[in-house]
Amino acid sequence: MVKILAAANGVVAVAKPAGLATQAAPGVPSVEVWARREITHPFESGYLGVPHRLDRAVSGVLLLAVTPRAARKLSRQFERREVKKTYLAVVAAAPTTESGQQGPIEWRDTIAKVPDEPRAVIVAEAGGGREAVTIAQVRERIDLAGGPGLVLELQPLTGRMHQLRLQAAARGMPVVGDLLYGGPSWPGGTVANADPRLAPILLHAWKIAYSDPDSGDPVEITADLPLHWPPLT
Repeated sequence: MVKILAAANGVVAVAKPAGLATQAAPGVPSVEVWARREITHPFESGYLGVPHRLDRAVSGVLLLAVTPRAARKLSRQFERREVKKTYLAVVAAAPTTESGQQGPIEWRDTIAKVPDEPRAVIVAEAGGGREAVTIAQVRERIDLAGGPGLVLELQPLTGRMHQLRLQAAARGMPVVGDLLYGGPSWPGGTVANADPRLAPILLHAWKIAYSDPDSGDPVEITADLPLHWPPLT
């Protein structure tokens, strides 16, 4: 169930559940479809802008614009990398994993979408991809059913396809439940129809910070962790 977290000056922040697309083809459930149906008052213009997206398998805070002015202002902030996004991820890791322990550290890669497939790969700089930059830091170690894991705090400075999922996996730390990129299965991710696209992974858009489109004041929105996550300290 989508939940409204805050609404002011043309911006509506919602908590997107894992398994629901941000936008999708006609007839497929999505946050956009929900918003056009449910967000009617006081936003009577019928306008809806979607300045950024979350992967279907990812939960967390998502910003929507319900006026053209707010959409323009937010889009400009995203283009200029002025919006600060903070994710939490539970990843599989061997006990000797050191990535991020001296953090925060920078992950810098070149990412390219695989043609005609819903996934991306890391390529050489001259391989035709686009630069992906993330600041990563370990928050805590955690015991998973299949072995040791880490809780990472991730701040993407760019917005490439599956950026955090792919970068973590490339460093030997795939996100739990993310079978597409080699992550371990997770009982909490099981879905009735066994469609892996609908199964949640343990990646959560925890916080987002931006400037109010009218006042310019800083705004930070936080989305609580879903109930299906393991307990964290």
